[in-house]
Amino acid sequence: MQEYYSLHPRFYHAVDCIIFGFSGGELNLLLLKRKFDPGMGEWSLMGGFVQEDESVDDAAKRVLFELTGLTNVFMEQVGVFGKVGRDPGERVISTAYYALININDYDRQLVESHNAHWININELPALLFDHEQMVERAKTVMKVQAELQPTCFSLLPEYFTLTQLQSLYEAINGAALDKRNFRKRVAERDFIEKTRLIDKTTSRRGASLYRFNEEKYNNSQRLKI
Repeated sequence: MQEYYSLHPRFYHAVDCIIFGFSGGELNLLLLKRKFDPGMGEWSLMGGFVQEDESVDDAAKRVLFELTGLTNVFMEQVGVFGKVGRDPGERVISTAYYALININDYDRQLVESHNAHWININELPALLFDHEQMVERAKTVMKVQAELQPTCFSLLPEYFTLTQLQSLYEAINGAALDKRNFRKRVAERDFIEKTRLIDKTTSRRGASLYRFNEEKYNNSQRLKI
């Protein structure tokens, strides 16, 4: 058996994390200004190599934790990137994941130690290797999932206004939404729960705060089955 495997080449297997945050009505991406070669001084995603004692999914979770200090974060695979010559150092195949985090929850000291910065999704610099393709793929996947699953609530604080929620959907879709139609859709979803709390940061009267009720959402999915 060993002889069979020795007949084939060995490759490096990496993971790259496309980490989205939401702030000021805009989507942001967490990028590194690289302090090492290849690509020193260029912008890239956070990545790392899969180790012998971990699965690919676990490697992605580890890389995310090493950069942000966060665990139990929404993360999903968006594709495998293996074009010959994609990495000038070695033959590297990378599995890309996208993650959605609350932009107020991460470990700022860890992020600073990696020379990482939040960049507006509409103002991204040129990225290293094929990382721009990874980001575009992640944006497409996120847009589809936002319509099918409540994944985008990971980008919001526990309590949010309907204006914040609409701004998030508009940022993900890259287009304005009709306010009346959007709020009608929200009212039809009982897992988007109105609370008695009021946010007075934007006006004297204030706006009602809502929350995502995961239990109600899970129950609604069971009923559909």
